[in-house]
Amino acid sequence: MFDLLISAPQLQEGLQSPGWLVFDVRHDLADHEAGRRAYEQGHVPGAIYLDHERQLAAPKTGRNGRHPLPEPGQFAALMKLQGLTPATQVVVYDGGNSMFAAHLWWMLHWLGHERSAVLDGGWPAWLDAGGAVETKVNVGSLTEARALEALDYGSAPAMPTADAAAVLANLDAPAFTVLDARAANRFRGEVEPMDPVAGHIPGALNRPNSLNVQSDGRFKPAAALRAEFEAVLGGRDPSLVVHQCGSGITACHNLFAMELAGLKGSALYPGSWSEWCSDPSRPVAKGSE
Repeated sequence: MFDLLISAPQLQEGLQSPGWLVFDVRHDLADHEAGRRAYEQGHVPGAIYLDHERQLAAPKTGRNGRHPLPEPGQFAALMKLQGLTPATQVVVYDGGNSMFAAHLWWMLHWLGHERSAVLDGGWPAWLDAGGAVETKVNVGSLTEARALEALDYGSAPAMPTADAAAVLANLDAPAFTVLDARAANRFRGEVEPMDPVAGHIPGALNRPNSLNVQSDGRFKPAAALRAEFEAVLGGRDPSLVVHQCGSGITACHNLFAMELAGLKGSALYPGSWSEWCSDPSRPVAKGSE
């Protein structure tokens, strides 16, 4: 079972066996059609495209962030329609640095599906390994008649989350550490290309998710990631870390990297900065602290 990373050669081998499901989640936050265009131009054979704006997010209200989590039941229904069963091995990939892939990885684990892994290095790694390229558009389908009944992982999400109320309460009675995955200049409030307010949640630490990967988009070795996160966290318990970013996507990249490093059990604030700053009553910090 692959539940974290998988290499392109391992995926090539796995696709020869039944029960594998590959999702292409290439995306561009500045051009929401770019991912689908890239998919139609070429993808891993059999891969199904999922859209981060239309399929992997709930409707936006203006107060719940840019990529609000769907209800677990709705997400489970979407996955059922793709042919997912509890025995399915899922592989997710994106355009290279795995930030969108890590988000769907987290959502699947949140649902309770542990047989889901990220293709290390994404689409470029697949091409570098000589992987076949398909242009056929694939659509999900129920792989067996009982699939609609098979996806029952229980009512409680398998990955912990924190909401805005919990993060706000944590300011006065600290129980966990917020780790912000955005670039350092966004964290400090010097620039803000995506949201209407610049700055960060008071008391948060900063670990840009771009530091998790090497120049080829593949993740750094687990030992290196562990040393780097431990340096940022300064002895804090990994299970008392809550990840956030702009809208809950790159936060999953940090959470995934910590899991890869053996620093397990951290949580996600799905609404992240885009939800936090939508309420002017919530405090905003700037600078390095």
